[in-house]
Amino acid sequence: MTMAPVIRPLQRSEVELVWQIERREIVQEIYQVADGKLHLRPQFYDTREWPDGEPEIYTPILLDCFDHGGIFLGAFTGESLVAASVVDARPVGDYPNLRQLAFLHVSHDWRGKKLALRLYQLCKDTVVRSGAEGFYISSTPTRRTVEFYLRQGAKLVTRPDTTLVAIEPEDIHLAHWF
Repeated sequence: MTMAPVIRPLQRSEVELVWQIERREIVQEIYQVADGKLHLRPQFYDTREWPDGEPEIYTPILLDCFDHGGIFLGAFTGESLVAASVVDARPVGDYPNLRQLAFLHVSHDWRGKKLALRLYQLCKDTVVRSGAEGFYISSTPTRRTVEFYLRQGAKLVTRPDTTLVAIEPEDIHLAHWF
């Protein structure tokens, strides 16, 4: 039997380990927003790894988040990082009472084992203790991801954050008030 991963805060020197998370996934449906509602539509992707250039673009953003007090949690099996979550400690522009859940990924072989739920709950507990009112989530539009956040209590925002929607216009913009 495989031991449950150990979840602990990441050190700054470990932030780049997030790119070791195995992103492999077959996607058959994605969500889009139309008329203020979520609509599921067929879309096939065979995702094998992180998109070209993504680590180079996002590593400096993650390090800046870390340097500003971000919450970085990693789930390790031995020396291997198999899941991670990041919450930016800074207020979200148009939603200053919320904090952005900026990153939540679980390696392919660890999905379906409640690891994302454990990380989400730990991040939520930390955000609650900080006095913020909830998460802002710019979610990849895949059915599996969006429905995970909806099951946690997130709702579609009627007016996406101006800055975050400019960065990720295809994402589904959600908020989870606690």
